[in-house]
Amino acid sequence: MAVELTERAAQHVKGFVSGESGQGLRLGVKPTGCSGYMYTVEIADAIAAHDRVFETQGVTVIIDDQSLKYLDGTTVDYARDGLNEGFRFENPNATATCGCGESFSL
Repeated sequence: MAVELTERAAQHVKGFVSGESGQGLRLGVKPTGCSGYMYTVEIADAIAAHDRVFETQGVTVIIDDQSLKYLDGTTVDYARDGLNEGFRFENPNATATCGCGESFSL
């Protein structure tokens, strides 16, 4: 089981994590959005017993066991498109995404 960051995503994460005192980047999912689930991205304050820890592109990525079953195999990129910028998830487990790209279904 694994989740990978592209080089662009890793560079962006290193830029905003360097000024924080967290353990790494926490990725997860929560039930919401117009398609069923929404990705969450935040700095992890701690690593819990139910977390899995990955190292990718020099970044520590932390994912809880429940989210990992939805994110396994996902590649996370960071893109700028005009005035919009943000993380983009290429998730092989998603069967559909909403028009805004913020949520997905399985």
